[in-house]
Amino acid sequence: MALFGREKERTPLDGVDTVLADLDGVVYAGPGALPYAVESLNAAARTRRLGFITNNASRTDASVAAHLRDLGLESTQPTDIVTSPQAAVRLLSGMVPAGATVLVVGGAGLVDELQKAGFTVTRSAEDSPAAVVQGFAPEVGWTQLAEAAFALKTPVEEGGIPWIATNTDWTIPQERGIAPGNGTLVSAVHTAVGRLATVAGKPETPIFEEAVARFGAQHPLFIGDRLDTDILGSQRAGIPSAFVLTGIDRPKHLLAAPPDARPTYILRDLRGLEEPYPATRIKGDTVTVRGASVRIDGADLVIDAEGDDPIDLVRAGAAAIWHSGRAIFGFRVPERLYADPFLTP
Repeated sequence: MALFGREKERTPLDGVDTVLADLDGVVYAGPGALPYAVESLNAAARTRRLGFITNNASRTDASVAAHLRDLGLESTQPTDIVTSPQAAVRLLSGMVPAGATVLVVGGAGLVDELQKAGFTVTRSAEDSPAAVVQGFAPEVGWTQLAEAAFALKTPVEEGGIPWIATNTDWTIPQERGIAPGNGTLVSAVHTAVGRLATVAGKPETPIFEEAVARFGAQHPLFIGDRLDTDILGSQRAGIPSAFVLTGIDRPKHLLAAPPDARPTYILRDLRGLEEPYPATRIKGDTVTVRGASVRIDGADLVIDAEGDDPIDLVRAGAAAIWHSGRAIFGFRVPERLYADPFLTP
């Protein structure tokens, strides 16, 4: 992994021809832009292709692009947005006949993509749908979930219809805090019918593959704030990743990340894209990142030096745990490593 053994301090954007960014928790939280996100992405877009990958199924690609333009990403077009409803439609097209009736649980973003693909949309199980497609929207409630359960009552092995979920993110960042995401709503239907949905968005690879193909990316970098969807998905797709501490997952999640959900770069915010990324130096049981140094001493993680920048301490702590090959529960971890001074008011 590029995180270890880096001798020359290059920036995360060096050698990158396409920047692929998640939206919620990376560019914005609710309607407002996150600090430094717009100016950093605009700077990257001057010399690289910029695209966006989102699991949020509640809005159309056109409305997302308009939102980004309003925030200051002025050149953003609908074709720059790769959505989980688009990935869901691709999966659906291989499962049911063209023009089939599909029961939708979700909002305008999902309905729009299905209709553009020629499918007939219904909200009622009584219309004998050929499939159920489920995505997040704030207005989704018991009635829509119940209709999905009614349509999915027959098990797959007995001829039941396909069920596709745009994504299974458990939470979604909002301006007022963290709210339940599509995963909680999919889980409600699963509890009722005892079936599992086929997932189209992150961390599955089709959404990444579509982005790489659409933008002609040869050397992409993906930016995300969630380890279990963004970073796991980018690893599965073979795309280097930058994890940014402006969204859902925090330092404690990063330290505990399993091998398949560990990012190439760890950033405080998107300003880090253009900043030299420090070398991670490993000598015996000691890991040093600039002035921060963390040592493994049996079952203890010991902070020998905190350094001048808290992000370097997180980088050193993560590298020490990951390089050891041991899970985090095998260590006594000082609370200082779990400190979270990175959230910007």
